[in-house]
Amino acid sequence: MSEGFRVDLGALEKAAEGVNATLNDLKEKKVSDLDGDQGDFGHEQLAETVSDFCDRWELGIEHLAKDGQEVAFRLSKSVQNYMEIDAALKGHLDGILERHSGRDPGVH
Repeated sequence: MSEGFRVDLGALEKAAEGVNATLNDLKEKKVSDLDGDQGDFGHEQLAETVSDFCDRWELGIEHLAKDGQEVAFRLSKSVQNYMEIDAALKGHLDGILERHSGRDPGVH
């Protein structure tokens, strides 16, 4: 016999909020802010290497952010879907306790 399963909708929503908060933090602080001016490194080739690394790192962050947006959307959508299904099932079950002539008098 199946025990079924339970979904913590609050935890799903908090997870989506956490992903969105992280994405907002990433928007405020760019990796490109780390590389600085060439003169700061004291060596032209080192400055170019750091700049190239930061550019590639920023591109990777952008890809991760897009994936994160999709994760947050799907978590929020899952919460919405569960709530819609719960509401529909509640409406269906509420109807079981009613007769054509009105509410069942034996129900408290």
